[in-house]
Amino acid sequence: MEKGLRFCTECGGPLRLDPGAREPATSSAATTLPWALTGVLLVALLVVAAFPIFSDGGAGGAPPPGAPQAGVPGQLGPAPNVDLSSMTPREAADRLFERVAIAISAQDSTEVMNFLPMALDAYDLARPLDPDGHFHLALLQRVSLDFERSLETALAGLEQDPDHLLLLSAAAEAHLEMDEEEPAREYYARMLEVWDEQMARELDDYDHHANLMPILRQDAEALLGER
Repeated sequence: MEKGLRFCTECGGPLRLDPGAREPATSSAATTLPWALTGVLLVALLVVAAFPIFSDGGAGGAPPPGAPQAGVPGQLGPAPNVDLSSMTPREAADRLFERVAIAISAQDSTEVMNFLPMALDAYDLARPLDPDGHFHLALLQRVSLDFERSLETALAGLEQDPDHLLLLSAAAEAHLEMDEEEPAREYYARMLEVWDEQMARELDDYDHHANLMPILRQDAEALLGER
């Protein structure tokens, strides 16, 4: 068993009791998932589920071994011997990020509640995170309704890359979830201001989320009243 791993790599259940570990998502707020998700957060996760990070970009090819498979409870892939322990911490974290997104897409609240704490734990184990990793973690923290921590994560990523479009959007959305519209507008305004310059960088982060990018821009324009 991989050192530091606190959740089963097949079912998502806790492996051992650890007073310092994150509690599984069993609170009354967590039991409303994914039905509590609204707006761009839900759309974002549905887009991730439709175009996974580990896919071939939607070209119709077969997924790589161990890729999440919707409708196969308790497994991360077609072979039962495929598990997260064979991956790097970041690969495991990204795979679990997809697993949560696919569970939300399938409206499978049991899968969401099983794998969400595991995904959050995996990103903690994968630190230090790059900006894209901070974006994934911030999104998962919003799914867990931990909006303050989601904002902290987005801001930590912005310290690395102050104009990163995904993180500017994540910061704005976290503020909106906390009913703080003014700072949300500021982050969205900055995102639109640097949009063309950032897209010209051709970052892998933006390529990996190519189907999500226009949705984030539309959400910003809707709030700011721009067309």
